[in-house]
Amino acid sequence: MNQPIRVLVAGCGNMGASHARAYHNMPEFEIVGLVSRGPESRNRLSQELGGLPTFSSFEEALAQTRPQAVSINTYPDTHARYVKTSLQAGAHVFVEKPLAETVEEAEEIKALAEATGKKVVIGYILRVHPAWEKFIEIARELGKPLVMRMNLNQQSKGSTWHTHKMVMNSMSPIVDCGVHYVDVMCLMTRARPVSVSAIGARLSDEIRPDMYNYGQLQVRFDDGSVGWYEAGWGPMMSETAYFIKDVIGPKGCVSIVDAGGKERESASDDVDAHSATNSLKIHHAELNEAGEFAKEDVMLDTTDEPDHQGLCDLEQAFFLKA
Repeated sequence: MNQPIRVLVAGCGNMGASHARAYHNMPEFEIVGLVSRGPESRNRLSQELGGLPTFSSFEEALAQTRPQAVSINTYPDTHARYVKTSLQAGAHVFVEKPLAETVEEAEEIKALAEATGKKVVIGYILRVHPAWEKFIEIARELGKPLVMRMNLNQQSKGSTWHTHKMVMNSMSPIVDCGVHYVDVMCLMTRARPVSVSAIGARLSDEIRPDMYNYGQLQVRFDDGSVGWYEAGWGPMMSETAYFIKDVIGPKGCVSIVDAGGKERESASDDVDAHSATNSLKIHHAELNEAGEFAKEDVMLDTTDEPDHQGLCDLEQAFFLKA
């Protein structure tokens, strides 16, 4: 039997803890250490998983544990540095999105991974989501061009607003979350983006003067398809139509809706609800001789989809396969 892969987990917040639980439950992995800036999260997770070595310094943990793989789930401004350091140490890397803060850093990482022969897997969780895979499949059947309308606004407070402010020390909401949905747009169209534009606004004095907590981006593709994504964080955000996932093509449209075709009713800052689909509503544009719709709308029930932890388990199964 092969020896388990020695993995170091950096970041013990929501995503880091979920990925650590996935490794803990997979015999193919052995967690050799937990890294976080604050002692509370790493000590709590260590105790939950049976008493694992903990570290406050990423570099110290890497040197002491000598892992074969590193799981990076820290704040975005550390991603590129930690990925490059891990690759240079001879480890494969799983990294939460986004890979880097700039295109130049992302290209450096790609070149380094190729030079070292190590794998880098980015945490695009929707790529392993069965219901989102179906959503993408149906969108591809709607003809071209596609119009893709997506948003995820979060009326955050308390610890969630604190986390959002920490993320916004280095990255805006439309970049932090938008990478998922632009990736989905690319999968739906199988086309190349040719232009991107964006607008944004700063709605809180609690964030950096040059940062914005609301934004919208627009993408145009070389097949004529267009898409927009909107994201806002903070206690001032509206929960009206906060979750839109809608794709329109010449042959009809497909939308993510709650059971019964209702709009999303869960709390907008509920992490488990962010990737949930519940139902897919399919509308056909075909008309009959009387000018009425030839087919009724179809509802696909997807409530048996994995929860947040189940999706993280699927991501780590993909990492293992890679």
